[in-house]
Amino acid sequence: MSDKSQNELSERNQALLKALVQQYMLDGQPVGSKNLAQAANLKVSPATIRNVMADLESLGLVSSPHTSAGRVPTNQGLRFFVDSLLTIEHINQKKINDIRDTFEAVSDTQTMVASASEMLSGLTRLAGVVMVPRSQRTALRHVEFLPLSDSRVLAILVTNEQEVHNRVITLNRQYSEAELQQVANYLNEKFSGADISTVRQSIIDEMQLARENMDNLMARAVEMAEKVFEEPAGQEDSVVMAGETNLMQFKELSDIDNLRKLFAAFNEKQEIIHLLDQCLHNEGIQIYIGDESGYQVLGDCSVVTAPYSVDNQVVGVLGVIGPTRMSYDKVIPIVDITAKVLGAALNSRG
Repeated sequence: MSDKSQNELSERNQALLKALVQQYMLDGQPVGSKNLAQAANLKVSPATIRNVMADLESLGLVSSPHTSAGRVPTNQGLRFFVDSLLTIEHINQKKINDIRDTFEAVSDTQTMVASASEMLSGLTRLAGVVMVPRSQRTALRHVEFLPLSDSRVLAILVTNEQEVHNRVITLNRQYSEAELQQVANYLNEKFSGADISTVRQSIIDEMQLARENMDNLMARAVEMAEKVFEEPAGQEDSVVMAGETNLMQFKELSDIDNLRKLFAAFNEKQEIIHLLDQCLHNEGIQIYIGDESGYQVLGDCSVVTAPYSVDNQVVGVLGVIGPTRMSYDKVIPIVDITAKVLGAALNSRG
């Protein structure tokens, strides 16, 4: 919807849209005119509400399911609601103290990250997700390939602070030493310093390109890197999740096929990691509604994230994943304060 269309949305129309979204968030059901008038506390006729709904539908903010005369907000309508109509709920000091006490009760970083994930899940009744601080992750520094017999190659990975991992991989054909050096140079130039999990995701993205669009070097790099980074040596989970089963309570997410794909994505974690990596470069709360995340498997979900910092440097991102009709007014402040308290707790550990 254009800015001009947003500006032309009257206060009455905004009030009805806000009431519709809030009502829809409660049960996920289409909202009829009668219930909408009561929820909005407006003295308007059913005919007026129908006209307003028609206007909102023409703007792409609401839609009418075939099985009901009521309306539901579209993802575009939810985005307008979050950006323009949302009133954030205030978190009381007791809850903030409880969050702080939870972190103070543990000493090691991994336990603290797990506690943050469980806390986000418990407070929101959604899925909590926390990226492990970057300093704890496996960053690729350098890779070399040495030819062995037949089509086998020794891959030497240098990670983090000069940690060396060796891996023997079997390729589709025998490669010369010059070819291996060329591929190593390509991967080092493109991925040196990147977390290995994001290297893996980037390789998957490359593989989705049509083969005819790849030059020979890229095709060779994809083949080798796919094998080398399939199960990175010494790599611990870069993301800790909790409460995934909470999402089963929402009807719109309970389709068996969709659940299977969603839980597979949670288990694989690569798409989640890739999304959170993007959030590292953004300040403050980030909200992805439906397909805004760029991942089809999260098309019926919203993701709310916030970065956390140590020594004024962003080291990770945390957040929650839930249905698009999540209670943004409650979720956003919980994510925000948890990120701040986690960063403070990590900072105090030195």
